[in-house]
Amino acid sequence: MFHYLNLVKIGQAGRQGWSDFISHVYRSNVISRRIQRILTEAYFNNIPTESTFLGLLHSLPYKFKLLLPKSSVINLKKIIIMWCLVTLFLLLNGVSEAGRTSSYVREALPSLEIPKEDFPPPSGYNAPEQVHITQGDYIGRSMIVSWVTPLEDQPKFVTYWEAHEKKSVDTNGGGIKRNRARAITTTYRYYNYSSAYIHHATINRLKYNTKYIYELGNGNGTRKFWFTTPPEVGPDVPYTFGIIGDLGQTQASNQTLEHYLACRKGQTMLFLGDFSYADVHPFHDNEKWDTFGRFIEKSSAYEPWIYVPGNHELDLAPEIGEHTLFKPYKHRYHVPFRASGSTSPLWYSIKRASAHIIVLSSYSAFSIYTPQYRWLKHELPKVNRTETPWLIVLMHSPMYNSNNYHYMEGETMRVVFEPWFVKYKVDLVFAGHVHSYERSERVSNIQYNITEGISSPVKDPSAPVYLTVGDGGNIEGIADSFIEHQPSYSAFREASFGHALLQIKNRTHAFYSWHRNQDNVPIAGDSIWFYNRYWFPKEETSSNA
Repeated sequence: MFHYLNLVKIGQAGRQGWSDFISHVYRSNVISRRIQRILTEAYFNNIPTESTFLGLLHSLPYKFKLLLPKSSVINLKKIIIMWCLVTLFLLLNGVSEAGRTSSYVREALPSLEIPKEDFPPPSGYNAPEQVHITQGDYIGRSMIVSWVTPLEDQPKFVTYWEAHEKKSVDTNGGGIKRNRARAITTTYRYYNYSSAYIHHATINRLKYNTKYIYELGNGNGTRKFWFTTPPEVGPDVPYTFGIIGDLGQTQASNQTLEHYLACRKGQTMLFLGDFSYADVHPFHDNEKWDTFGRFIEKSSAYEPWIYVPGNHELDLAPEIGEHTLFKPYKHRYHVPFRASGSTSPLWYSIKRASAHIIVLSSYSAFSIYTPQYRWLKHELPKVNRTETPWLIVLMHSPMYNSNNYHYMEGETMRVVFEPWFVKYKVDLVFAGHVHSYERSERVSNIQYNITEGISSPVKDPSAPVYLTVGDGGNIEGIADSFIEHQPSYSAFREASFGHALLQIKNRTHAFYSWHRNQDNVPIAGDSIWFYNRYWFPKEETSSNA
């Protein structure tokens, strides 16, 4: 009965005529599922009238109208051609099925963990090991230096000096002018494991944009490292962050870290949680925390890592008598949480160069009246976008994720915090947890109202881009099971291990790139220029390799 159809009569025929037309188009397979859903929704909402249908066709650009059949009587072949043109027009105007899923998929086998003996302690008696640094205050003029000594709890200080003072002489003629910062020392027990001596020293009143040498240990166990402080906080200060999540200590983990170090661009690491994966071993083998610390030292001793706690840091094991959450993590990794008014090291914020960075805990209470909720409620209004234009949030469990692994695990936090992210124009939200890579569109779902059927994310220029970078290379392997029909909120996704870089250029522009492990270092699997939501809220266009 569809051999001949009068276009005008479709509207005149009402719901039955529209229903027959939709059924035919479905069977013809000439339009995307997204357009099919639009047609179906139009049908059930009594939208399909003659004027609506013709209006859609007349909205086509003139060059497309020239291709439409002149006759009011349209046969089956012409209907198919017409709907292809309509679909093309809708696609060109942003109504599409979704973004892009990369055709490259890494072989989905568990990564081989590097044996413990491949991470030996450094030579020398009681030599400091597992050295790592992080920002020690709110504005970037302090550094927390952490290290472990295996045999004695001494020395409990770090010696440091400006790198350009190597040949200077102090007032007593004693050579290099050195300064010291004393450490606090702690230990802990976890089931059948007893830690060595863990030291944390905070170096204060550092100069901005200055290279410092620091020294730990004594005698033949002395070790020397260096770091560079950030530029003074300001709106147009360029700065580059590395981003890695869910690293672990496998062959793939090493490839990820080596690729990142080889690029020589990162100045500070934003680490999105899941450190050692000790908890996947019998009795939460805490020696894995030691080997992980030795593994990352080639980076963490020289550039600060900004830490996010993940689910593998929980270390809750009541079956072996371990009831304290985050015990190894809190003993080993200190952060400046009090500087931002936080009551817990699991959530805090810092200012660094031109960025205000907020760290949230996916595995701590965050509903109304909880400490994390109250802290964030007071922290966001304090962000001064004329001083730190780039507002970045870090968490472990992603709010937007189209992978079957951990699908919608971040939904409750999204419901609570997403309205604030949109209100305060957060630029970027980084998460890990899902062991693959994904970048979202700028979307929000803050108008959620299930009674009225409002339950889907929509494009929102005030919303952040959500980036999942949980592809560090851990022992659990790659998450290669994406939802088959890519949601409209997903811009690009790929099941590969890798790392990312965020290069802030000024208050308006930042260049972001994601690098898969299978590529040479200079090749980006995904890249985009981000525009600041406060200063330059324009729509971005991605460039996928």
